Amino acid sequence: MTDMEQNRTQNPEETASSVASARRTTKRGGGDPAGRGRTTIADGVVEKIAGMAARDVVGVHAMGSGMSRTFGAVRERVPGTAKSVTRGVKVEVGEVQTALDLEIVVDYGVSIGDVARAVRENVVAAVERMTGLEVVEVNIAVSDVKLPEEEDEEPESRLQ
Repeated sequence: MTDMEQNRTQNPEETASSVASARRTTKRGGGDPAGRGRTTIADGVVEKIAGMAARDVVGVHAMGSGMSRTFGAVRERVPGTAKSVTRGVKVEVGEVQTALDLEIVVDYGVSIGDVARAVRENVVAAVERMTGLEVVEVNIAVSDVKLPEEEDEEPESRLQ
């Protein structure tokens, strides 16, 4: 018999108290609390993050096609509605990855390749930082160029 076995047989009270003590220190549920449960992120959340990140890039005049911008301008004139940051953004969100399609209008005179690269970098950084999702692709379609002499398609509000 080893010394440990002898101690257990000789002192049953100590053995019982050490087992009870071990049970009190064991965490219930086991493991890290942050790993318990699942977090899901809606497509609209990723769309908003991507839309804001894309608009932050110098050279991006607007998001979306001409038609969607026109409809958006009309909707925004209705009292109580907010500007849509998701215009021109479509996403697919999986459990750990996401893919994005952006439609942008660039300012005349900027390098479209440089603007697209900056938009892609900014969107990937923002989405991955805020959601933890891996961005597998960001497809960018340039639908128009805003010329300096063109007026904005969004009509001015008559309200002051």
